[in-house]
Amino acid sequence: MSSPTTSPRYLSTRGGSYGFSFEETVLKGLAADQGLFLPEDIPSLPSNWQHDWSHMSFSELAFQIFSLYIAPSEIEPVALRDIIDRSYSSFRVSSVTPTVTLDNARKIHLLELYHGETFAFKDIALQFLGNLFEFFLVKRNEGKSGKDREHLTVVCATSGDTGSASIYGLRGKKDVSVFVMYPTGKVSPIQEAQMTTVHCLSVDGTFDDCQAFVKDLFNDDLINSSQRLAAVNSINFARILAQITYYFASYFSLIRSGTYSPSTDQIRFVVPTGNFGDILAGYFAKRMGLPVMKLVIACNENDILHRFLQTGTYEKKPVHGAAAAGGLVEDGAAASPEGVKETLSPSMDILVSSNFERLLWFVAHDVYGSKAHSAQERREIAGRNVKEWQTQLKTNGGFSVEKTVLDAVCADFSAERVSDGETIATIRDVYRWPEGYILDPHSAIAVTAALRSTEGAHQVALATAHPAKFAKAVEMALVDEKRFRFKDILPKQFVGIEERPRRLRFVRRNEGLEGLRTLIVDEVEKEKAK
Repeated sequence: MSSPTTSPRYLSTRGGSYGFSFEETVLKGLAADQGLFLPEDIPSLPSNWQHDWSHMSFSELAFQIFSLYIAPSEIEPVALRDIIDRSYSSFRVSSVTPTVTLDNARKIHLLELYHGETFAFKDIALQFLGNLFEFFLVKRNEGKSGKDREHLTVVCATSGDTGSASIYGLRGKKDVSVFVMYPTGKVSPIQEAQMTTVHCLSVDGTFDDCQAFVKDLFNDDLINSSQRLAAVNSINFARILAQITYYFASYFSLIRSGTYSPSTDQIRFVVPTGNFGDILAGYFAKRMGLPVMKLVIACNENDILHRFLQTGTYEKKPVHGAAAAGGLVEDGAAASPEGVKETLSPSMDILVSSNFERLLWFVAHDVYGSKAHSAQERREIAGRNVKEWQTQLKTNGGFSVEKTVLDAVCADFSAERVSDGETIATIRDVYRWPEGYILDPHSAIAVTAALRSTEGAHQVALATAHPAKFAKAVEMALVDEKRFRFKDILPKQFVGIEERPRRLRFVRRNEGLEGLRTLIVDEVEKEKAK
């Protein structure tokens, strides 16, 4: 681990890039070798963090954590505080991400992450990322005009919430164009309505297809010769960094409430998981020194991560025909020819978890680099292993790891698979608890996984979206509950949103990268000409 006094540098998980600054990491998003950026070392917490941080606000905690990853020579402390304060000033609760207790006896808690502008957990990272982009662009464009000004072309793949959160995080930012790709018919009406105010590209495929388009764009010489591309998906490390804070905030909240004592109790965070970014932030917190017993990967029926933890084999396992059917079209689920299982939790409907590559780098670093003669050699060993695994995934559809690697993963993680039927049952059951709490289907997956624990630890399930974003699944679960009225939980911001004008373009996969490139370049040039 690095000390807080060193200047953090960043590398690619696949071993092709080293020594990048935080600014370069944020603006590039994806490394040239198609790897994902990571800090060369995870910083250690200061020795007195448990005392000094215990009563800090969310913004102050964020400042302390971000300062360990961002050198003051890149962002001065005063400027960093301003970025953080502006990022969280619009949240509807002062604590930003409150932790509430659902059941004292069973030690079940809920970390509410949906109090931002788009009512989803991604607001926490994307408000911050939008302000980072603005800060770096203002600095780079000082004294420049016209064609000399740097312009960011943000490209984003979304399964629902990233798109809307990125739009809200980047709206009004000068010298930024935003293109959001989402799979046609596979986001909820509320999610789609929140997105279709910028360049929204509806792709006739899956989230994996949209994500593949993003990676292809970043590795396309033609578009990179005329555009400075930037990523807001969780492939951008700043997304992961921003999410670390709420694990610490929840930990301290439980201590202050008197329900949890770090000297006698243990804590597990249970995370509804698709692309692995949210739970990876928890891994960073744990590796920094937050005393977390276990991180629980809560999967829906797209269960590549659950299968990996059971077998050590990470492989796409597409399903087709009747086996692929499920979910609700009204909430964004639609039949997928690519073999993604459609579920009631569509934001988690993916075949491959991109951020898992980052975890594999750390595990390879620890397992295979233990006999290296230098820190750099250890990093190179990790990069070679990740590159080989990712090559096998692309070529063969999967790869297997040795038992030592699997054991290292299982030391920090466990996994639970939750069906649609169990999701509906949990929404209904938790509503019948004394508090009458209403879960969205993704949060219900986390609570279902938490309820399976028999270890006696405190379980903090992450609530990643407001239930109104997935209205049909919630109404299906609570159809027989006489006191339930959906209008009672419908935020005023959602009233009439589906009737607003929309601006979207349909993109066909058979038009390929060339068609997408032409569309983006043409639209950016139009914006610059205004």
